Amino acid sequence: MMIRGTDVALSLLVVGTAAAAGYVLQGRRRDAAARSKAEVGARVVDRSEVPPETTVVDVSSRRLREIPGARRAIDRAVRADADEEWAHVTLDREDAWSVVDALRRSLPYHDGDGDEYNGVYVRYGDHVIVLDAIGWARVEGPPR
Repeated sequence: MMIRGTDVALSLLVVGTAAAAGYVLQGRRRDAAARSKAEVGARVVDRSEVPPETTVVDVSSRRLREIPGARRAIDRAVRADADEEWAHVTLDREDAWSVVDALRRSLPYHDGDGDEYNGVYVRYGDHVIVLDAIGWARVEGPPR
């Protein structure tokens, strides 16, 4: 039995195409399984808890308005008078990690030490709110 070159080339083309399609599909499955989330949290603090060197941002700040979920978290904290726990907004979207980066880079973020809270301190009427965000990714293995 004799194998011709065109038969080998056609077989290699079919196998190569199938392998490439499998690689692309596997990559899509990984992207869908590796979802990132961010949680924006806010809590009411007493004015005496604001560190002296911290810049307090007004709630009307344009940069603050540009942070997804920030205003909702602040409003929730004020409505619930959340001074003992955080009021949260969870963002489940493709660019969720960018929310954490935006909060920490575009506003005066305070890295607390000791008993101080980390976050951006915001003036909201008679209240002072501390706002922070964390991000995480859930990575799942391929289906078995």
